[in-house]
Amino acid sequence: MTPKYWQQATLELATQDKIMHQLINYSSTAKLNSRNDAFTTLARAIVGQQISVKSANTIWQKIFFTFPQINPSTIYVAEPNILRTCGLSIRKISYLQDLSLHFLNSKLNETHWAKMSDKELIAQLTQVKGIGRWTAEMFLIFHMLRADILPLNDIGLQRAISMHYNANQPVDKKFITTTAQPWRPWRSVATWYLWQSLDKPLQNN
Repeated sequence: MTPKYWQQATLELATQDKIMHQLINYSSTAKLNSRNDAFTTLARAIVGQQISVKSANTIWQKIFFTFPQINPSTIYVAEPNILRTCGLSIRKISYLQDLSLHFLNSKLNETHWAKMSDKELIAQLTQVKGIGRWTAEMFLIFHMLRADILPLNDIGLQRAISMHYNANQPVDKKFITTTAQPWRPWRSVATWYLWQSLDKPLQNN
């Protein structure tokens, strides 16, 4: 599902920022789409921590084939040894089962999320073991489709802003925040186009 605000966001960003105008035009056919259900999205984020995308996909496929249904109930009661055979570390198993428990006891309750602010939702998600601020921000962008998230600690965002706005020189959080100020309230969209530019660089870069 593409966010309803996408067209308005791209028009306003392109009008306000010359570089953003280039990036949007260059990736005009690509759009952000919401990912899987909330539990699966968060579980996959935990699985993928500190390993390559290829390794994370391999482990997830093993989990997928081992369990007929992947949900909080099946993961919470799963034998740790079975999860270990899928390639998960003991620590990640504990993270997944803590995540499952938060869903089972309704400490993570999707019915309330739409009414929660970004700050409130990030605070709730980071109560789960293994979910830090960056993971929570990715969840808000890719699952909740929140429009104005700026993940300051994201390496890809830092690289892209360095490339397009600072002549490939290092950038700090203050520089990123200042650069992104004109993008409000569409900083998630701007971030997404900056990520796209790393995979598909402009020809004149």
